[in-house]
Amino acid sequence: TMANSNDGNGTKLHVVMFPWLAFGHMFPHLELSRLIAQKGHTVSFISTPRNIDRLLPRLPENLSSAINFVKIPLLSDSNLPEDCEATTDIPLHLVPYLKIAMDGMRIPVTEFLVSSNPDWILQDFVPHWLPPITRRLGIKTGFFSAFNCATLGTLIAPGSDEYRTSSADFLTSPKWIPFETPVAYKLYECRNLFKGFMAATIEGNIPDVDRMAGVINGCDVIVVRSCYEYEAQWLQLIQDLHGKPVIPVGVLPPNLEEKCADTDTWPSLKAWLDSQQTKSVVHVSFGSEAMPSQTQLNEIALGLELSGLPFFWVFKTRRGLFDTEPVELPEGFEERTKDRGMVWRGWVEQLRTLSHDSIGLVLTHPGWGTIIEAVRFAKPMAMLVFLYDQGLNARVIEEKKIGYMIPRDETEGWFTKESVAKSL
Repeated sequence: TMANSNDGNGTKLHVVMFPWLAFGHMFPHLELSRLIAQKGHTVSFISTPRNIDRLLPRLPENLSSAINFVKIPLLSDSNLPEDCEATTDIPLHLVPYLKIAMDGMRIPVTEFLVSSNPDWILQDFVPHWLPPITRRLGIKTGFFSAFNCATLGTLIAPGSDEYRTSSADFLTSPKWIPFETPVAYKLYECRNLFKGFMAATIEGNIPDVDRMAGVINGCDVIVVRSCYEYEAQWLQLIQDLHGKPVIPVGVLPPNLEEKCADTDTWPSLKAWLDSQQTKSVVHVSFGSEAMPSQTQLNEIALGLELSGLPFFWVFKTRRGLFDTEPVELPEGFEERTKDRGMVWRGWVEQLRTLSHDSIGLVLTHPGWGTIIEAVRFAKPMAMLVFLYDQGLNARVIEEKKIGYMIPRDETEGWFTKESVAKSL
């Protein structure tokens, strides 16, 4: 599509990628970079030094020459601890500072665009300041959304969003959606959403809704990590609302073969999974962003115990080295469940464990990347919503009957070990 929009004769292009500093955004940008590079185009991938060093091992050698990684450091006075360059490195309350730090990349990013003169840039939602710059430089701009169209269609108003002024306004579908849909937030979900998304939580930061609206309004095309098979009417809605081409590039699943180099730990993990019956094990993981509180974690663990089901739990005690509130499993839990459960505290190639035949269910948060992996391997989901777009995703998943929300109090969001066990 980009090659055709350039001059119609298949000219090789130079495309710049500029994702938000979260691995749930960087990975899809990298996958799309691979696909563009495989078509013979040149790709420049902009991120911070430490993030690029963490991404490089995921790239096959035959593509490393076609993708040029551009390292631009964050400003040293960013109010972030040293070496914290992605959301996974920091506790949640510091994420707004990471957005401000990304805003500080404006001058070096502009200098790179001036010197390299690319044909296109595919950017994320955070750098709302970029479209006016690219327009001035004559560079075509695409907003590459790591969110699906149901999320974009619900959260981003066409024009100004004057009628949603409190979290309660998100409890029903917005007035601009012309079809019946269950996609809306529950009260406990939108309370968390409103802080940071609709209203800035710290001085100097810009709410996410304003960032995203600025990028959508300023771009030439909207590129989404989605497909017609999953959400055809939402794709059409985004195009109708914003009057711009919407290009679904597919869900860009991570590549199992290329990503999964053998590690010292895989044989022991595989042996344990091989010893379990087919589709009998609950795979438990809440990703790098969604950390349950200690109270929530206790109910999850005790619910797993109460269910009597075998489980494999990828367990994280903290969100980054500077998380001052690490969580722990309930006392005696591992000892009591050692005959049927495995708690894994190290790094794991989750595609490998998730795709194993013994896994029958995924207990997880409904982030879009997690949904893509679970659906790919036909694993039903028991879902707990913590952040961002997860509540909206959960409504779609329940509507499609491929997942189930663990029942919670509608106002406060608390849940019990009994509701976890019964849901599983």
